[in-house]
Amino acid sequence: MALNAPIRGGRGACLAASLATLASLALPAAPARAEVTRFEVLSREAPALGGREFGTRGAAEKITARATIALDPNDPRNAVIADIGLAPRNAEGRVEAVTDVVILRPARPGGTLLFEVLNRGRKLLPGWAQDGDGAGSIRLERPEDAGNGFLLEQGHTLVWAAWQIDSPTGPNLPRLQVPTVPGVTGPSREEFSFEDAATPKRVTLSYPAADRASARLTVRDRTDLDRATPEGLALRFIDDATVEIDRPAGAAPGALYEITYTARDPKVSGMGLAAIRDVTAFLRREGGPANPLARDGRSGIDRAIGLGISQSGRALRDLLYFGMNEDEAGRIVFEGAMPIIPGARRSFTNARFAQPGRNPGPQYDRLFPVLAFPFTYPVTEDHLSGKRDGILLRCRLSNTCPKVIQMDSEFEFWGSQASLLVTDTRGNHLDMPDDVRLFLLSGAPHGNPFDAVARPSAACALPLNPVNGGPALRALIVAMEDWVREERAPPASRYPMRGQGTLVPAAQVYPAIPGLPYRGQYARAELVEQAAPLPRVRGEYPLFLPRAGLDGNAVAGLRLPLLEAPRATYVGWNAQKGAEGPQELCTQVGGVLPLPATRAEGRAAADPRPSLEELYPSPGAYEAAVRAATQRLVAERMLLPADAEAAVAAAREGRLARLAP
Repeated sequence: MALNAPIRGGRGACLAASLATLASLALPAAPARAEVTRFEVLSREAPALGGREFGTRGAAEKITARATIALDPNDPRNAVIADIGLAPRNAEGRVEAVTDVVILRPARPGGTLLFEVLNRGRKLLPGWAQDGDGAGSIRLERPEDAGNGFLLEQGHTLVWAAWQIDSPTGPNLPRLQVPTVPGVTGPSREEFSFEDAATPKRVTLSYPAADRASARLTVRDRTDLDRATPEGLALRFIDDATVEIDRPAGAAPGALYEITYTARDPKVSGMGLAAIRDVTAFLRREGGPANPLARDGRSGIDRAIGLGISQSGRALRDLLYFGMNEDEAGRIVFEGAMPIIPGARRSFTNARFAQPGRNPGPQYDRLFPVLAFPFTYPVTEDHLSGKRDGILLRCRLSNTCPKVIQMDSEFEFWGSQASLLVTDTRGNHLDMPDDVRLFLLSGAPHGNPFDAVARPSAACALPLNPVNGGPALRALIVAMEDWVREERAPPASRYPMRGQGTLVPAAQVYPAIPGLPYRGQYARAELVEQAAPLPRVRGEYPLFLPRAGLDGNAVAGLRLPLLEAPRATYVGWNAQKGAEGPQELCTQVGGVLPLPATRAEGRAAADPRPSLEELYPSPGAYEAAVRAATQRLVAERMLLPADAEAAVAAAREGRLARLAP
């Protein structure tokens, strides 16, 4: 488990820009309602990406900048930010934060700004949508870093701005600076896990301790076990924010160490959501020379789409929930919002002593307030707490709701409580409003393995799931642009539903399939009360899982050609080896189980799934089945023609199923 890194000073090469240049590019004195008060261009690289051309759009330009936002804490649009009223203010009575900004756009851009909410400082969208590798997506320096170039060929202006107070530090990782509220104290909690056996372990707390004597340390080998304080377990403070953990003899690798303590000086973390709002509003609305996108008094941007993947998809749902899709002048910020693989969760961002980096799942961080009502977009009632709320409630009141397309992987149903998107808190069927579309990427893991095949895992029972969601995401981005620009409605939702019989209790998901180690394990959904020293569970919400067909693949959802013409069962979960607990899954990965080769082999194993021999009786039958599937998906706008051609070619060459030789 990655530790949450504190904010550190230093901006690398960005600070090398001359003060004179920065002053000439800074925004002049701001009008009363402007919240970006300074936009400093630190560097402009044109052409970028080694001069690579992107079709008719030409070469790309890369802009690195720094934006200062100054918020009026009395404005209702800002008052929702936790602790902003207690934060230090500037001479104008405003609360300031500074965020790093990166912009990438082609020489001949279209009018759409595509803002990706960073994931722990990382740019994921270039890799996901352009079939690139992770390092290149973060770097964006070499020609190959743009992958297949899809986003730039579409003409999109790509924007990233830091929003997370505890994101890691490193090259090409934008940073956010927010104020600290001095003198405020309160309970805080940490969880750490270590894969090696070394002791002691030195770790950094998210916030400094106000009272070192208040700190308590426990350990448990697995998250479903009780907390313990065995002999040899000890905690020492190096300073108020740094501690050493003595590990007891015999502690399991991966054991969970939990620290509770009284913390001080919280950061105004929710200003990160305002940074997303205000940087986007500035770049799309400001026509003056301070906006590096502007020409002749116009920004050149007439539509904006916000997109976030995983943790950043959860943060995007938070931005909507807290009403921050409305800018300082009451205008809409994003016409379209695309949370990708968030499940029913949000983030621990807009709260006192927030830790946005926390990722509750089957293994760790389970009681941090990430899964919290409301879970879904329309207004519903929580029968456990009595609250009525919805993610889109605030923007409905201000008429600033975006069109929403959310795509989840199949893992989100096992690890991220995704069924709560389409049920009420009692488990009854729930329909979505007309401006929301939901898509399950059937058979997919939480991540996006590129150019991979199923490989065995030392920790997981099944080989790792190799399904890549790039083709689905590209089709949905095109559908979203059509929706916000042309008012052309996207395809109907493709998501498991109780009312359609495709979302079922855990015991009803699969037929009995030999070799599939299914034990109905999934991360539970609990109403957690954030109390000191430890959170308390006050109740549990019912969850449901996608029903599989006889081939073991989910029957609902956006089924890519490798599921429509299957050679294997692809599942979004994977069992841990030797772990029998009700929530003990391999985190974020799925599994794969090839179909039997022949009918005789299947019958001998009592396997109910069809064999390859039965599905594809002639040499060209498999390619023909894939071709037919791609034609259907293209007609339904669920696959782009170029990706359809690539799928047929991969089937012909034996690569589509992504199975190890």
